[in-house]
Amino acid sequence: MQDNSHWISEPTFLVGAERSGTTVLRLMLGHHPKIAWCNEFEYATDLLSDQGQFPDLNRYYDWLETHRVFRATGFEIDRSLSYPELINSFLVQKRDIEAKKIVGATVHRHFDRVLKMWPDARFIHIIRDPRDVARSCLGMGWAGNVWFGVERWREAEQLWNHIKQMVPESRRCELSYEELIAEPVLTLTRVCEFLGVPYDQEMFDYTKNSKYEFPDPKYIAQWKRKMSERDVQLVEKKIGNLLVERGYEPSGFPTIEVTPILEKRLKIQNWWGRLQGRVERLGWPLVIEDFVARKFGSKQWQKKVQLQINGVYQSRLK
Repeated sequence: MQDNSHWISEPTFLVGAERSGTTVLRLMLGHHPKIAWCNEFEYATDLLSDQGQFPDLNRYYDWLETHRVFRATGFEIDRSLSYPELINSFLVQKRDIEAKKIVGATVHRHFDRVLKMWPDARFIHIIRDPRDVARSCLGMGWAGNVWFGVERWREAEQLWNHIKQMVPESRRCELSYEELIAEPVLTLTRVCEFLGVPYDQEMFDYTKNSKYEFPDPKYIAQWKRKMSERDVQLVEKKIGNLLVERGYEPSGFPTIEVTPILEKRLKIQNWWGRLQGRVERLGWPLVIEDFVARKFGSKQWQKKVQLQINGVYQSRLK
């Protein structure tokens, strides 16, 4: 273990499904004068096993070479550190670069695994209406239909149920996207109290240097205006009782039956929709080269193609 003066014993993790408001909340937190926040910290958890086994470090270094999010951080890799120490060093670097008191990170997947490194970790959980999440995932090209689009939400919420059994209430803060948008100052004040800092108006300065607007209630319950009855039925069928458990009102539409034949059709539609989304972003030549490189190419070729893909995504963010 590294020097205790550098070990962050109780980092805070912002968790929840993608498209649930994690980005806008992360931007708000990161603009607080005393809070630094890492985005998409999955490079800390994706290669951990569910049993808590740490990845081989040489494999991990190699993996990070083409990891788009990690490469954008500019973090240094100290090869003298163990895996937990290395991951902790990324948080330390973020905190020290921004010269702030508190540091945290956003994790959408496998966020229970952070407890393997930080048993006393704290969590901020944000949730959004799953019908809006499913619709948004479809718009991002991550799914070909809402049946699969809501899967990320379902997985995240099932994982949160697991976290709640392991982490005491004093180390958990729960909020919804809807209350963050409807009552941003009140909600952020509560989050700041959880983090041990006062609310600061500078948290809304994210609107000056990002594409995200000031909280607008028009983004709440968009599914009521933009989703078909059938899509709403599919989402509500897929997530079952979780909708009501999380405090969201069912639509009242009749329950839809998802037969094995329909499920197979949805699976094919999902595959085709995701492929179309990938082609739209990267173009056929790069999609085909990536497929061939992964199937038959050398590691060097695979890296080269992945870096090209990273470049395309980075250019789209500008």
